[in-house]
Amino acid sequence: MGTAASLFLNPIADGADTKPTAKVRLRRAQQRRQIQGMIGASYVVDAAVLLLYGYAGTIPLTIGPAFAACGLTLTTCTIVLSELGFNERFKDHYLVTPNSTANLLIMLAFTWIAPEVGVMFLCTLFAVFSFGSLRSTPRQTMMIWTAMALGLSWLFLLTDKPIAMPHGTYLERVATMLVFVLTIGRCMFAAMFSSSMNQSLYQSGQKLKEAYKRIEELAELDELTGSFNRRCIMRMLDEELVRTARSGSPCSIALIDLDWFKRINDAYGHPTGDEVLRTFAITMFANIRSVDRFGRYGGEEFLLVLPDMTVDGAARALDRLREIIADLDWSAFSPGMRVTISAGVATRRADETPDTFLARADSALYSAKAKGRNRIACA
Repeated sequence: MGTAASLFLNPIADGADTKPTAKVRLRRAQQRRQIQGMIGASYVVDAAVLLLYGYAGTIPLTIGPAFAACGLTLTTCTIVLSELGFNERFKDHYLVTPNSTANLLIMLAFTWIAPEVGVMFLCTLFAVFSFGSLRSTPRQTMMIWTAMALGLSWLFLLTDKPIAMPHGTYLERVATMLVFVLTIGRCMFAAMFSSSMNQSLYQSGQKLKEAYKRIEELAELDELTGSFNRRCIMRMLDEELVRTARSGSPCSIALIDLDWFKRINDAYGHPTGDEVLRTFAITMFANIRSVDRFGRYGGEEFLLVLPDMTVDGAARALDRLREIIADLDWSAFSPGMRVTISAGVATRRADETPDTFLARADSALYSAKAKGRNRIACA
């Protein structure tokens, strides 16, 4: 049921393009064929019930075939127009209002022609409007309801046709029972489609949310290392500084640089250099706190934000990370390879701007490099 609903009742799967592609138009035509096929089948089933009334002597036997002929002629014309691309000229390519109105006119006309079994045609209106409402807008719904109200007003108030529900003979009772069974069944079928469509829309919405979330994540992450990109880590730093200014808690940062990284690229090639950056980032993520924020500041330089940490605590944490990086078996990438890091640590002072804060950490990093690298320096 879910697959069928998504085929021709899901407005997302249906494609809302202003200029649909050939593939979309083909799918739309298939959807319309399926809908008209169901309508045509409904007319044939109702015609069979009319034949029962005919054999019971309630109405002429010709009413059933005439009803089927009218319904099948309507569905055939609708399919032909659809195949010719006529429907694609309109925003509502299902043409809900014209189709529902045409079916309404057929039901009213046959109620007038054969009022002895009028209950059947009036009951069939429930099925017509149940399916029509699945695709109609509020405006279309109001238009169709108005047309129905006018038609029924004409039938009941301006004519004296005795609308009957035959049940005098056993065959009439069987036929009338089938009228109600089929009407309720078709309305339930429409309700099932509606439920399936809602479920399909919900699932589509969930997939869209997941896709948007993934897009947002990709927009915040550095493609190579998986760490936060510069724009994101700078935003996180700004947010953390606002929080610490409000709470009075300390905040430290560390600018980290991979020592002699250009030499690694030159000696071992850029693919190996990329793997070094990825391995370094993974190792950092595995050894920092969940509240810490780690991002690529640029090239082989990274920024680590350390909330609620004093300069001494930050220096100890960075020295531990330095030792972990130095102790990794880098020879797995290439024999003899060794990778170390240098870092400049700073703790924010009162009323210090982010730029000044970063400048002090950068100055400390420069000092660590000047002292021989593979070390931590504090601002």
